Amino acid sequence: MMRGRSDPAQKKRVITILCVLALFLVFLYGYYGSIFGSQSRGASALEYGSRSLRKLGSSYLGGDDDTDGKLDESSTKYGQEDGDDDVTVKSFPVCDDRHSELIPCLDRNLIYQMRLKLDLSLMEHYERHCPSPERRYNCLIPPPKGYKVPIKWPQSRDEVWKANIPHTHLAHEKSDQNWMVEKGDKISFPGGGTHFHYGADKYIASIANMLNFTKNNLNNEGRLRTVFDVGCGVASFGGYLLSSDIITMSLAPNDVHQNQIQFALERGIPAYLGVLGTKRLPYPSRSFELAHCSRCRIDWLQRDGILLLELDRLLRPGGYFAYSSPEAYAQDEEDLKIWKEMSALVEHMCWRIAAKRNQTVIWQKPLTNDCYMQREPGTQPPLCRSDDDPDAIWGVPMEACISPYSDHDHREKGSGLAPWPARLTTPPPRLADFGYSNEMFEKDMELWRHRVENYWNLLSPKIESNTLRNVMDMKAHMGSFAAALKDKDVWVMNVVPEDGPNTLKLIYDRGLIGSIHSWCEAYSTYPRTYDLLHAWTVFSDLEKKECSAEDLLLEMDRILRPTGFIIIRDKQSVVDLVKKYLPALHWEVVAQTDSSSDSDQDGDDVVLIIQKKIWLTSDSLRDSE
Repeated sequence: MMRGRSDPAQKKRVITILCVLALFLVFLYGYYGSIFGSQSRGASALEYGSRSLRKLGSSYLGGDDDTDGKLDESSTKYGQEDGDDDVTVKSFPVCDDRHSELIPCLDRNLIYQMRLKLDLSLMEHYERHCPSPERRYNCLIPPPKGYKVPIKWPQSRDEVWKANIPHTHLAHEKSDQNWMVEKGDKISFPGGGTHFHYGADKYIASIANMLNFTKNNLNNEGRLRTVFDVGCGVASFGGYLLSSDIITMSLAPNDVHQNQIQFALERGIPAYLGVLGTKRLPYPSRSFELAHCSRCRIDWLQRDGILLLELDRLLRPGGYFAYSSPEAYAQDEEDLKIWKEMSALVEHMCWRIAAKRNQTVIWQKPLTNDCYMQREPGTQPPLCRSDDDPDAIWGVPMEACISPYSDHDHREKGSGLAPWPARLTTPPPRLADFGYSNEMFEKDMELWRHRVENYWNLLSPKIESNTLRNVMDMKAHMGSFAAALKDKDVWVMNVVPEDGPNTLKLIYDRGLIGSIHSWCEAYSTYPRTYDLLHAWTVFSDLEKKECSAEDLLLEMDRILRPTGFIIIRDKQSVVDLVKKYLPALHWEVVAQTDSSSDSDQDGDDVVLIIQKKIWLTSDSLRDSE
């Protein structure tokens, strides 16, 4: 054998051994690498998952850091099997600070991640796009650094804590219009707007004067009660109407002005995140006596006037649209062209000019169908099809058509509503649409008056007259819960389920406001915007839809202010389930009672009153020290 030359058989054996060893190492790497790799991927994707209970972002004070927070799947069901009753959720993960203002169904990051193909010119990117269950956040939304319990109403109308909404760009961008002013640790609201720099109160009085209302009071002796303000800014228009017993649904998208609706709700003014885009707004037909747009930057002529026709759907017979915009007064060629086209559109819609002065025009909708019937054949926009339901609104596309009145409204020449405040307790005419009698209405009103009285007795050790301001009734039915609060200095967002009787129109006919919603999804509001949530059989209804009770609890925590309250009225198994989540949510029981004390027909119901604790992340605490 020559030196330096290997035996071919030996060489073959070595190569075989090396190949086997290499395959074995690849197997080990694949096996263990997949484990560690999945953990790494899990760390980067902790934001999502409806059942993950891992730490996210930062630790929080008051939680149990030594627990893995695991919960048996069966404990999220309403009827637990034997042996599961002692399972309690010890902790939820905490979202990191960049999610402190998360609105799950209006999340631009989600739109980007899902690569949704949306038409920006139609404002589809400002409409609701909710995450699928596997993409939902399963963490507690932390308050911002330095968060304080909000200033109480009525002082809050004029100032809020800057730390609670740490955004001052509107104060600088709109400094010449008196939207808001930065003052030390607070942000103040002088009451100005894009069109009314010198104050909403003077502007409101001028509109009333244009309409020749008594004493320049826009409520017109109680006949004008519900207002819709589109493109509302920080809602000073609606805020200043409250003193005239007028309640306003202030609407704006989560657009370049970003936190305008958050400021409105922090101030204690009714407001809702939404946009005139492609879907009908979540309000029934004939809901508002007045719609208002003050330089709201909306192209009313687009798509055959479809957005103006949506306003027409929302206005009551004889309702007004107050429009303050350059087109109403400017003399340059472009504005004159827009004014001419808009005037032609509203004329075809049978609106008439009720008043026009300086920079504002007020149109009025007809009281009856007479004008519609007298139009020339083929006139645009057309009347809606006879099978079109103007009250079908949850996820329903807008239609470029006019919704005519019912035979009843046509004969009555109006809505037939009593003036405010009698309107609140007078059976509304549209009761008949549901087969409800006046007697049923009055019994419902008395039932909830008694229930609310009991609620306040239970809450009384914890609240004072100004503790609560923003209230949500998560299943409002006919609005009698809100009606029972008429002597409290609160306002109520009445939510009606999307899959039940659309009694929201009865609520508006009583001079109250609200929206349609599905509690299988997140609500269109910012975190920390309500002081009290009332959930009457909401969880039982959710069980029938096979939606997640845990997701709803996290959503309620998101929209509830720290130190806020929840009243759950439901069956015993629901209350038992909710109580298992109290430690993880940083909630504590204020009171619990069965409903036998109410002497009503829901004898199996249990009432559970909860308060949300105020807590900060450890990072936020260090930053605030």
